[in-house]
Amino acid sequence: MKKLLVFLFVIPVLLSSQTKSLIDFRVEANQNVEFNLPEVEQKNQEKKSVGLAILYSLLLPGMGELYSGDYSTGKYFTIAEGVLWGSYLGTSYYSSYKKDNYMAFAKVNANVTTSGKDDQFWADIGNYSSIYIYNEEMDLNRNYDLLYDETSHFWEWNSVSSRKEYRAMWVSSESAKNSLIFIAGGMVLNRIISAVNAARIARNFNENLSNTQSYNINFTPIIFVDNSVGLSINLNHRL
Repeated sequence: MKKLLVFLFVIPVLLSSQTKSLIDFRVEANQNVEFNLPEVEQKNQEKKSVGLAILYSLLLPGMGELYSGDYSTGKYFTIAEGVLWGSYLGTSYYSSYKKDNYMAFAKVNANVTTSGKDDQFWADIGNYSSIYIYNEEMDLNRNYDLLYDETSHFWEWNSVSSRKEYRAMWVSSESAKNSLIFIAGGMVLNRIISAVNAARIARNFNENLSNTQSYNINFTPIIFVDNSVGLSINLNHRL
């Protein structure tokens, strides 16, 4: 009877001790196994397409840089594009305005009919006083294919000063017209430089994204209060 009482008293104590040890193990295990995953916006995880960056800058300089996430340099390409377009439109209008002026001037002072004339005709009448002198020179040089028909391409200046004044107007118009080629070339160059710059920014963005977004997993052994061995797992996401 005494042995039975002792057994009934000792068993609850042992169970209580084992239960306490199990609880301690769970608590300590929960305190050492942690997972810390910072919240990251999805847009910061997306890489930039170098091809799209180039395409956007070719369409409109500066937009490739904006897409790649750095418009600090791209804005200058956009501004340059606006200036170039303004220069192109303004120069084109000026050239057309001067052309209308010299054609009207030739009509009054050289008896020229303005319809059906090519650019070479408007250049030639500024160098010769009349169609007669021009055709005579072409005939002497055997440039028969360059002769003008007197009925359709007639001109004769009323004075040397009028011809010289016309010539100055024509030169002014042609100079403005030739400037359009350089302005257009500037637009092409602006797009190429912007596209190269946008591609560089996109590549740098992707490289930085790969370098800054890394995951580290650390395993640390742990000895608990009941002398059992556990494992602490730490997962770190570095931005």
